Amino acid sequence: GMQSHLQALLSLYKVFCPEQVTITLPGKMKTFFKNPEGPWKAAITAVRQRNQGPSPMSQAVFLGTYQPQSRKRKWNAQLVIPASSRNTNYLDEDRQKSHVCLYSTNRSFPVEQLQTFPQLLQNIHHLEFPSQMGSVLTNPLLLHYMNCVKDESIYLRLYYWMGQMLQEECTWSMVDNTCEEEFKSFLETVYKSECFLQEGFPACEEFLYKTLPLWDGFCCRSQILKLMSWIPLNSASDIKSYLYDPLAQLFFTSSIYFKCSVIESLKELLQNWLNCNMIQVDSELSS
Repeated sequence: GMQSHLQALLSLYKVFCPEQVTITLPGKMKTFFKNPEGPWKAAITAVRQRNQGPSPMSQAVFLGTYQPQSRKRKWNAQLVIPASSRNTNYLDEDRQKSHVCLYSTNRSFPVEQLQTFPQLLQNIHHLEFPSQMGSVLTNPLLLHYMNCVKDESIYLRLYYWMGQMLQEECTWSMVDNTCEEEFKSFLETVYKSECFLQEGFPACEEFLYKTLPLWDGFCCRSQILKLMSWIPLNSASDIKSYLYDPLAQLFFTSSIYFKCSVIESLKELLQNWLNCNMIQVDSELSS
């Protein structure tokens, strides 16, 4: 049967290799696996600060290695997550070699060395994607890569990571979560990524459908209305029950400003639907 510790192990596998775990897992589970590298990292940080002063890297949120003691954890306000490849054993060796070796085709290209768009073009077929999915949202080159290379595993990893972050940090569904400014910054980052890709994230769509019935219409209003404009086109019944009905309850009891903001968001949603539909029609005609 599905025991709790086995579910926790499978959820850990699903974050890194979602294509290997095909069963449905519950959204909320007890944390079974604590980070064993905590004491080592604390010791290294203490030595670095003693010898060189505080390091900017120590202030970043390292996804997958950071274990908060409470839900009121301190975020990096700009969500600056360093991009790191899954295999970095050869990075020091590569730095000592000539620039031509960076474009070798017999091995993957580490994302830490990706600096320019020409580098992306020359290495796009053997680029090693970062292990920290949050770094994708703030890296235009990696967003270009997502647009060009339709790798399902990349989208699945981003889907599970983003879904977990949105669920855990939603300021109006968690009683003990008061980090509204950090959550606003994260939602802005997600929205800018959607504008760059010209499509919405499925995890963001699910988040809106689940939390709109609980939303007070005030918390993170600007960010929520922006994210609404990138909901993909679905059936009329789904849109009515998951989007229009929750908004209607707020619409008729809110201020004129809120009403105008909702209408503006729905107008942008319609524009995005029309643009997406035109792109699909053009591609079908060309094929």
